[in-house]
Amino acid sequence: MMDCCFSLAIFCPERSLQERQKQHMARGLPKQKPIAGVKQVIVVASGKGGVGKSTTAVNLALGLTANDPSKTVGILDADVYGPSIPKLMSLKGNPELTDNNLMRPLMNFGIPCMSMGFLVEDVAPIVWRGLMVMSAIEKLLRQVDWGLLDYLVIDMPPGTGDVQLSITQNVPIAGAVIVSTPQDIALLDARRGAEMFRKVNVPVLGIVQNMSVFQCPKCNHQTHIFGADGARALADTLGVQVLGDIPLHLSIREMSDRGQPVVVSSPDSPEAEAYRKVATAVVQRLEELSG
Repeated sequence: MMDCCFSLAIFCPERSLQERQKQHMARGLPKQKPIAGVKQVIVVASGKGGVGKSTTAVNLALGLTANDPSKTVGILDADVYGPSIPKLMSLKGNPELTDNNLMRPLMNFGIPCMSMGFLVEDVAPIVWRGLMVMSAIEKLLRQVDWGLLDYLVIDMPPGTGDVQLSITQNVPIAGAVIVSTPQDIALLDARRGAEMFRKVNVPVLGIVQNMSVFQCPKCNHQTHIFGADGARALADTLGVQVLGDIPLHLSIREMSDRGQPVVVSSPDSPEAEAYRKVATAVVQRLEELSG
């Protein structure tokens, strides 16, 4: 047996090295542990910033409850350096502690939320090294009293770094939603994000094509500012679905800045309907994966 292994190492040195590296990495990975009280975790991610990921995460969470009021949904803001959820959900203040020394999420629109933004001052820069960030993420994951949730939507930071890997390695993820504009440069990074989740065995539920088209409020002429159907081409390449198209609309930006997400502030609008369709597609994909 030793002769066979020795021969394999000689004739296939690259394969042997890869196998040893894989075994070494597997030994070092933490064991995934579910978040207490949470049935399914959905991560919303993007390869780069500025594509509307946080706005999508918030309206997805609200869309899930709008489609089925019997479902309980929470939001975890995992962007330690640039938390957006407090602004988008119009929440301020520090979380209270339970008798078990767990943080109680702040709540608005019936959605419990937790964010690093609740633990630091609004304008205070978070100048932390990697280990401090990992410690903060661990606290946000394990030291929050979520109660009972059907879905926890995690707004991931942009990119494919330590935070993304730490969350996917520590928590069982039901699926990832990738947000991108149709622009080529955004799609390149979105593909990297999707491939990262596949490498860590997280199902990619699909892609949300954000800012897909701009419709002039005066003449209703439609313009594809960031290109047309780029995310659909990427979805075909990756073999995943397009979960929905979100238009580039003034009301989405205005309501987000006011902390009044469009799904609750303008529930009958086409923009809100677009987010609810995304929520419907996400639930269908989760049911397909679990079935």
